[in-house]
Amino acid sequence: MNSFIIAGRELRSLFLSPLAWTMLGVTQLILAYMFLTQIDYYLSIQPKLIGIKDAPGITDLVVAPLFGNAAVILLLITPLLTMRVISDERRNKTISLLFSAPISMSEIVLGKFMAIFSFLLIILALIALMPLSLLTVASLDLGKFLACILALALLMASFNALGLYMSAISSQPTVAAVASFGALLLLWIIDWAGSNSGNSSELFAYISIMRHYENLLRGLVKSSDVIYFILFTSSFLILSIRRLDNDRLQK
Repeated sequence: MNSFIIAGRELRSLFLSPLAWTMLGVTQLILAYMFLTQIDYYLSIQPKLIGIKDAPGITDLVVAPLFGNAAVILLLITPLLTMRVISDERRNKTISLLFSAPISMSEIVLGKFMAIFSFLLIILALIALMPLSLLTVASLDLGKFLACILALALLMASFNALGLYMSAISSQPTVAAVASFGALLLLWIIDWAGSNSGNSSELFAYISIMRHYENLLRGLVKSSDVIYFILFTSSFLILSIRRLDNDRLQK
């Protein structure tokens, strides 16, 4: 119950700042442009697809690339959302008040996590409206569309959890943002070198966020990919709780 109260307070304070509204506006503007560009590309090659058996449809050529582009945008903006969540408490010397509150660190971390995740879900809902607008003129593969939504939701949770952990171990929001972006970018591209050379490591392939995300975007909803994101998110949330518990004991 306390987690929901914290989440509500954090979400309200987030929308009181211009950062949240700016991110919503800029993100939608960029993705809308990319969406229209993909539609234009699809219309230009549509005559060629008519004679091809099992040719890719609008879901493969417009919707999946939209969600792929959204992941890159989120890679950039999520660290900006999570950087102040806990590190601001350290910088403003108010973290002692947080530690003295009669609530557990688990409730605090989950509350802050849910606040950022709720904001990210708003972004996800706005992104999903773009492909849904195509239903007036075309048909979508709803299975693949729902897989794309699931993929982006899991990716958002993972980015959020890692950013929250970086904010928990840093006393400067800027440092937390840079560390989050660096870690996420590394996990995104860690398998590129092996893939380009043809000597891909199974370990790097499993660690790579991009590999699991791309599988889901293709409509291949495997339990191994879903479990990866759940374990990733849970691990960084637990690390954040442990870090704050240790800091609380030292006070």
